Parts: sequence; C-alpha cells; structure tokens
Amino acid sequence: MNSERLQFTTDDGLSLHYKTWNVSGAKRALVLLHRGHEHADRWDSVVPSLAMPDTAIYAWEARGHGQSSGRRGHALGFMEYVRDLDTFFRHLQRAHGLIPESTVVVAHSVGAVIAATWVHDFAPRIAGLVLATPALDVNLIVPGALTSIRALQKLKSDATIKSYVRGSWLTRDHAAAAAYDADSLISKDISAKILVELFDTGKRVVSDAEVMDRPLLLFSAGADKVVKRGAIDALYQNYGGDQKVHLSLKGARHAIFHDLCRDEVCSAIKRFSERCFASFTPPRLEADLSSPATNAEFGLLKKPLPAPSLKSLSFIIQRASLGTLGKLSQGIRIGHATGFDSGESLDYVYENKARGNLIVGKIIDYFYINAIGWRGIRQRRACMNQALRYALSDVRAKDMPLQLMDVAGGAGRYLLDAMADETVGKDLKVLCRDWSESALATGRKSAEQMGLTDRIEHKRGDAFDEASLSSVEPKPSIAVVSGLYELFPDNVRIQRSLRGIHSAVLPGGCIIYTGQPWHPQVEMIARTLTNRDGEYWIMRRRPQGEMDALVEAAGFKKEKQWIDDFGIFTVSLARKPSA
Repeated sequence: MNSERLQFTTDDGLSLHYKTWNVSGAKRALVLLHRGHEHADRWDSVVPSLAMPDTAIYAWEARGHGQSSGRRGHALGFMEYVRDLDTFFRHLQRAHGLIPESTVVVAHSVGAVIAATWVHDFAPRIAGLVLATPALDVNLIVPGALTSIRALQKLKSDATIKSYVRGSWLTRDHAAAAAYDADSLISKDISAKILVELFDTGKRVVSDAEVMDRPLLLFSAGADKVVKRGAIDALYQNYGGDQKVHLSLKGARHAIFHDLCRDEVCSAIKRFSERCFASFTPPRLEADLSSPATNAEFGLLKKPLPAPSLKSLSFIIQRASLGTLGKLSQGIRIGHATGFDSGESLDYVYENKARGNLIVGKIIDYFYINAIGWRGIRQRRACMNQALRYALSDVRAKDMPLQLMDVAGGAGRYLLDAMADETVGKDLKVLCRDWSESALATGRKSAEQMGLTDRIEHKRGDAFDEASLSSVEPKPSIAVVSGLYELFPDNVRIQRSLRGIHSAVLPGGCIIYTGQPWHPQVEMIARTLTNRDGEYWIMRRRPQGEMDALVEAAGFKKEKQWIDDFGIFTVSLARKPSA
C-alpha cells in the first residue's frame, strides 16, 4: 500500500503529522485516531486489514504525540484536541479532496472520546463513526484518584501524570505487548488537566448523546482493565441515531486493534463502512423543534416541579437568595432590573470585574460572573473576534466590499471595538440593526464618542422580517447573528430570518452565527433567572447539527467553527455560493 507521512498546521500554528495510504483517485475514506500516548505509526500493522477498494486511509497524530509538535501528553485543554481534529478534517478536504459524506471516522480509546466530542459539538456530515473501547471513564484503580488529580491540577496547572499501563494490560498477544513496551515514541506522560477534562467531557457527551445521529459502531472489550464498561453502555443506550451497533468482544483487552481479536474487529469495521458508504443518511431536520431530546427537555423546563420535593425546595431557596442577599452583587442587580439575558447583563459580564455593596457583595459578584455559563459567554466573544478576523481577511482577499451587517447587534459594542482596531476594521463599514431603540441610541452615542459615526449606522429593524432583511442596502459581504437564535425555541422564525439574510448577502459572502448546543446550568437558569420580559429564562438547546442544517437549508454552506473550552457556545461561519 502506498504510504506517506505529511503535516498540517493547526489554528494556533502548530505543525502536526499524519499518515496516508492509497490516496490517489480514492472517492471514499477512513480517518483513524490513535489512543492516548500513541502515534500514527501504530496503525501500520492494522491498515492492511482495513483496506477497501477505492478507499483512502488517513491517520492523524495528535499534538504532543509521536512526531507531532508539542509537549508530550499536554495541550491547553482537552477541547484543543477536538479543535485540531476539525482543522485536520478540513485540511483533508482541501488537500486531498476528502468528501465528508463518504468518510467513516475510526477512533480508539482517548481518540474515540475526541471523535465523539467532535461529532457532538461540530456535527460533521460524516457517513459513520466507529468508537473502539472509548476512554469515557478511565479506570484509575486507586480510590479517590480523580479527586486527588483535580486538586493537584489546581495547585500546579501543568502537572503531569504517568500512565501505569503496560503492554500486557492492553493485549493478549505477547509479541504486540512487547512491541508496545519497546516503542520509544510512546510517551507515558499525560497532563493532569487533560485527564480531568477527559473525564468531564466524556460525562458530557454520554449525558447528551441523544442529539447525535451519525451511524455508530461501538466496541467494548470484555477484559478491559483500562476503561470502565458502564460509560460505554450508557453511551450506546443514550445515543440518538437509529443506526447503531454495539459489539462486545469476549475476553478481549483494551487495545483491540493489536489484540487477538484484530481480524474480527477490522472485518466488522469494513462491513459497517460499506453500509455507510452505500447509503449516506443526512442529518435530521424537521420544520420545527427538530431535536426530540432538547424538545422534551424544553417541555419539562416549562412545567413546575412537583411540590413538595427536594429539587423544588432547592430552587425556591436559590430564588430567595438571588432576590435578597444576591442583590448586593451589582451583576445580579442588573440581571433583575433588565433581564439576565439582556445586553446590559452581557456587557457587565464581558467587563469581568467583580463589584457590589460591601465586601460580601463583591464576593457574591465574583462567583456570579465566574459561573461556567458566563465564562463560556466571554469565550464566545473571543471566538466571535476570531471569526470576524477570518471573514474580513477572506473578504479583503476576494476584493469584496468591506460591508458588514449585524441583524440584532444591540448597541454594537463589539462592532465598535473591531472598527477601532486598525488591524481589523480600519476600512470596515457596518450596519447595526436591532429592535431596541434604546440600545441603538446607546450605540449611536458610543460611535459619536469614538468618532466612528461615518462608518457605522444604527438602524431599527426586525431580525425575523424576511422582506426587511432582503431589501437591505448596501448589500453586506458579511452578516452576523450573535446570541439571538438561542433565545427562541421554534425554527420557523429562524428560517425566515436566514432566508432574508441569504437574500441580503452578496454572492461569495458569508454569515457568522452562534449556537448553544449544550449548557450544564440550563435547568438552574430556567428555575431561578428571569429574561428581559420578566419571565423565567427557559431555553431550548439547539444541537449544532440542527443549527447547521437550518443554515444550509437557507442556501449557505458551513466552512468553519469555533467553540469554547466547555462545549457550551459555538461560533460558525457559512458561505453563500458565488454567482
């Protein structure tokens, strides 16, 4: 088989390696992800057994592994691997003509958690997903080990843990076990931060697996000492796709691609892949509330909790605390006055500076603005800045008009900041639309103070009025919808909005849109916080696949995505085809 070792560059400039087999002229593909500690060469003995006609094979090498750049076993966080995988996948599309709809991803152990998270968070249109002994819940052996590692990571952010795993734990094949132990490119190091986030991310994906719908082949090993079986069973039970198969390999150890069962495993993968290639199943999209899981969750959140109950009592106490002692916090006071979803609340969270009455008020405010949801919101803003820079660079390269429209920009504070940055927006002109005249007035005043009134127009407009959006002049090259669609559970008005935006955007231009596919505090928010209308802030999470399908149905094609470190908020860019 024709093999080659190549490299690609991550978004943060790191050079990572990957291997290819039989790329020339192939119309289909397998993408392989190695287990933790390992590297792409570990697939050399496996690839011949996975070979299929007209099928290229690609094997990535994660940062900090094998010959790839980066400190051994380390990354900024687990989500860095997930972002790298998305970048790698898009590189394969550009460099090798990979077709997502004709691609099956085969991932092992830690690589399987990376792949599952990517499918959950980025919703790629792949043909199928194979998860081999996924490390959703690592067996740490020592009681209390995870709690101790969490504490260690807080004391020493770059702490390293040594793996206890030897070849004999992984395989019953003595020669394969000896080869593992002798492999100098296998590093036993893993970052404490990565290990902690591996557990947390695995738990998140398992709990929300119902929104995933790609065809799934799942393997578990009957004598696996490295990972726990319960989480694998739970993933299969929760998984939302209709096409799913779970094969439990009796007597097998964790490294099933190097164990005595390898032929059985590879044969099952080839049969599964052939079925996926023969009949691609597009993501679900119905006219309204297309995700049964989040629709059901939304319905439950709208219903009062049974009383008396401990959960009901807990939320009563939380509401009472927010309405009394909580008002010593300036952020909570703003939330009560304007709505916790309001622009004023967001602006306060963006400032990230604790304020309040007395020392206790500042302490409460500190914990309030550092809640995981608000930390995610601040990261979403950073992702939006990255998306804007990407879009503006593209528009300049294509010599298109530097005209941007935000359909619900409020006061447009982030737009003004971008325009004031000469490296980003010195020649950018902006139309900032919003339904709130008071927010627009604030924006006009800020623009005047910054001397930007000749480059930005604040205009009242309905973000869901298709005709109004379609008739916008001048036509923008970039349209932005940030933090809006997440507030509305139904898809009908979003479809109207997207159709209007598609009509407005110039051919070859793009839309930048945000999403909220997951949130760990969705029930707490619904039971305790109020929105700008004074009602309980009840959100329907919209899975990324659903949001992308809505954008695609309007005529755009998704090109790139950014995401926070918690998997809560996404920022995506989609392109309107050129005329």
